[in-house]
Amino acid sequence: MAKKNIIHKQKICLVAVDLGYGHQRAAIPLRYLDHNREMILANNYPNIPAKDLKIWLGGKKPYEIVSRAKRIPIIGDILFWSMDQMQRIKNFYPRRNLLAKSLQLKTNIRMIRKHNWGKDLIDRLNKFNLPMVTTFFTVAYMAEEFNYQHDIYLVVCDADVSRAWAAPDQMKSKIKYLAPNKRVYERLQLYGVHEDKIFFTGFPLPLENLGDERLSVLKKDIGKRLRNLDPENRYIAKYRMTITEYLGKDAVPEKSNYPLTITFAVGGAGSQRELGIRIIKSLNNQIEKEEIRMILVAGIRREVKEYFEDKVKKLGLAKALGKNIQILHEDRREKYFENFNKILRVTDILWTKPSELSFYCALGLPIIIAEPLGSQEKFNRKWLINIGSGVDAENIKYTNEWLFDWLKSGWLAEAAMQGFFEAPKYGTFNIEKIICRSLENINEPDTVLRY
Repeated sequence: MAKKNIIHKQKICLVAVDLGYGHQRAAIPLRYLDHNREMILANNYPNIPAKDLKIWLGGKKPYEIVSRAKRIPIIGDILFWSMDQMQRIKNFYPRRNLLAKSLQLKTNIRMIRKHNWGKDLIDRLNKFNLPMVTTFFTVAYMAEEFNYQHDIYLVVCDADVSRAWAAPDQMKSKIKYLAPNKRVYERLQLYGVHEDKIFFTGFPLPLENLGDERLSVLKKDIGKRLRNLDPENRYIAKYRMTITEYLGKDAVPEKSNYPLTITFAVGGAGSQRELGIRIIKSLNNQIEKEEIRMILVAGIRREVKEYFEDKVKKLGLAKALGKNIQILHEDRREKYFENFNKILRVTDILWTKPSELSFYCALGLPIIIAEPLGSQEKFNRKWLINIGSGVDAENIKYTNEWLFDWLKSGWLAEAAMQGFFEAPKYGTFNIEKIICRSLENINEPDTVLRY
């Protein structure tokens, strides 16, 4: 039994990157395992060498500019298409050898070797002699190039991945992959990764939204959510025995104590902000009557927050600001993630592009899918639809019609439970167990992974 909690003594080095929200969102739930209970940002840490920072910025700025330019007709589409070709994911079928290195992978490896990019970071982390867990493939390649002494774990952040996520030479690589779903587990093997180096863990989800391994917090939240998602009791009545079995006898209250809550989340570059205002415009009457609460997620971008405030006022809904229209904005990323996770506990519907947030359907959140941006998001969308937890938005102008049709039919309640049933929920716990088992060579029943 002493070995069971060894990971809390043998901490990890947790490394993410400041590129949008995805790679940090995957790392945040694992901070309790880090030796400092935090994460280091490979492209933004104290005293990072100027030459390294310059390389990182050279990749970050164009992405943000192109992402925001996507809404510009024709020109935006051309720019985004050009960038997306670098990280394009090939069709899975027919199964075939996909060992050939992509341009993105070749470029990353060349920059690391030519400029000693990342050597300072790896030298610093090597001093701790701890396993590294990173959510970005470039960091894993830096660790290998500069002889990181301990294990290297790479958390995969999408439902399918491009060739850039698999090391160029699998015979020599010691990277271990933590896959969020079965498709990634299989895809990495097409890229030459041996199955012994791939662990199907699930995506790491916030502990504050899960509770313990019995999912005590999550089950209570889903029960309350179902009442708002199924106002006419169609899904609940039909599947009451199943709901009771998985959530508990009294999980679904007779009456909700809060209005139907939709959380709309923009991307890290602030893309699709206009969509949030179009949704509010369609739901204007329901918001005024306090039948719906809308939470607009601006993240850490003050200009997005100000945009939301200005547009809401112009719609004549100034009195609703802070009440039935709330805006989540924080200056610090850590505070943003913390409050975002709190908001999810009282969110009934998550409306977002299919980013890494797609995996949050496992929290029993039905996802209304906004337009995917990039190859990986198209595959995330496909995964959401396949497991029945996500649905494409209809014409935004008529949200006030189709949304309530979906609610009356119980369709969104079904999507919530499909996410809970079909998407892996135990990623955070599984990752801890994998590292623990690796460190101590444990093979006991309590280290068996759950999904």
